[in-house]
Amino acid sequence: MAGNFWQSSHYQQWILDKQDLLRERQVDLKVLNEEEYQKIIIFFSNIIQALGEQLKVRQQVIATATVYFKRFYARQSLKCIDPLLMAPTCLFLASKVEEFGVTSNSRLISTCHSVIKAKFAYAFSTDFPYKINHVLECEFFLLEMMDCCLVVYHPYRPLNTLISDMQRDDLLPLSWRIINDSLRTDVSLLYPPYQIALAALHMACAILQKDLKQWFAELAVDMDKILEISRHILALYEMWKNYEEKKEIPSLLAKAPKPKTMPSRPSSQGANSLENQQAQS
Repeated sequence: MAGNFWQSSHYQQWILDKQDLLRERQVDLKVLNEEEYQKIIIFFSNIIQALGEQLKVRQQVIATATVYFKRFYARQSLKCIDPLLMAPTCLFLASKVEEFGVTSNSRLISTCHSVIKAKFAYAFSTDFPYKINHVLECEFFLLEMMDCCLVVYHPYRPLNTLISDMQRDDLLPLSWRIINDSLRTDVSLLYPPYQIALAALHMACAILQKDLKQWFAELAVDMDKILEISRHILALYEMWKNYEEKKEIPSLLAKAPKPKTMPSRPSSQGANSLENQQAQS
């Protein structure tokens, strides 16, 4: 891993501009409004979380997988590759990159079947339709699209450093949860991780009514950026207040742009099905 965030591919290639992000999404935003698009991305982020928990990987692996997922669809339409295939592919790759250990092929697919059936059956009319060869081929497309920029810096480490500096361990649990929630927004694509950590800490201080204005005032940081990040996260919380995923997501998935073909179940066609899918999309 690059020792310095500012010299890393994360900073140099994957801190994006909000307007560029919206422009890249124009194909999808012709069909969905921005809130509907975000709800779909959140839904598949929840699938990544559920798969990761079932596979008992560390939260950092889940966070890296979620960022990979967001990076892919920051550059590609939802109709390029089915997000239901991309979600476990991102987790499969992240487990290797984060040196958690390679998840066995059979365990990954069996977990996808069980998690989708147990927790997300309300959204899908059929069982998980993909096999490991689809995941392996999808992994190739993911690596290619990210230009093999696999190192992801997360806000967890700078948060621990800030908490240590403040000597306020009581702020850590809530700040950590806010960082986890931030993965459901675009902030990981738009801001450096230390700013996300500061925003989470700032929000935790406000929620817990801890007066640390002087500590923040002494920081050499752009507080406007910190407040921007906070607004992204607060907008997520506001949306969650009235969002009933089980009722809304089936119609949103039906409305969303999607690949023209699904992989064929017969194994004789499996190896090339995703490639054919790309060609026809």
